[in-house]
Amino acid sequence: MNIGKDEDNMRPLSSKELIRSWEIGQSQHPLDRALTVLSLACPELEMASLASLSIGQRDAYLLTLREITFGEQMNGWADCPECSERLEFSMNSSDLRLVELRGPEAEAYSLKLGEWELRYRLPNSWDLAAIVGSRDEEKAAQRLRERCLLRACREGVELGYKDLPSEAIAAMVESIAAADPQIEILLDLNCPACGHNWQVMLDIVWFMWKEISAKAQRILQEVHVLARFYGWGEADILSMSTVRRQYYLSLVG
Repeated sequence: MNIGKDEDNMRPLSSKELIRSWEIGQSQHPLDRALTVLSLACPELEMASLASLSIGQRDAYLLTLREITFGEQMNGWADCPECSERLEFSMNSSDLRLVELRGPEAEAYSLKLGEWELRYRLPNSWDLAAIVGSRDEEKAAQRLRERCLLRACREGVELGYKDLPSEAIAAMVESIAAADPQIEILLDLNCPACGHNWQVMLDIVWFMWKEISAKAQRILQEVHVLARFYGWGEADILSMSTVRRQYYLSLVG
């Protein structure tokens, strides 16, 4: 499946699905929350397939889903690390999506560095799950790189990760970043109070979860009001369009 050519394969989250993803996600790790949300938007894809998406592709999927569900404009905030002033800013999701959406295909990449030949793949949700809870960042990073390395040969002799020189490992990491540019999106910020410039990394999973949580709770409040006033069931209220539901709420006052 190539969603980059046919985004109709991904559908916006309905009111019912927003509530369902929020309900399920309460007890989930952010890695699982991302997959839960995508599974509701892409019901034709199995959870295992979604977990096989590279992290950059997963985030591109989430940006697209966020856009068709909530709109293109994204409003965020950050505290200045110099003066603690809160900075509010807006961005467009289309400007942040750097790649076309692709299906969950296990693509292998090749790299030649001197006498070394490497084959590797891009990190996915399975890989991040394998290092969740690790307290040693260096060991976690090493394990991640080991999982992504498929084959390492020096002059035709197959060797292991531990045999790789540091420059070969660094080259592989750099190549992974180049092949999956969506994996790290940095936002340039400027504090109007003190003039400090800095960068923050966009965590689309965290960002979208905050929006889903706020929206789901707001919808449930609307259901509470309409059910109490009219005696309607939750399923009937959620089946209404947003415009229709808002009109009934305006009549309630």
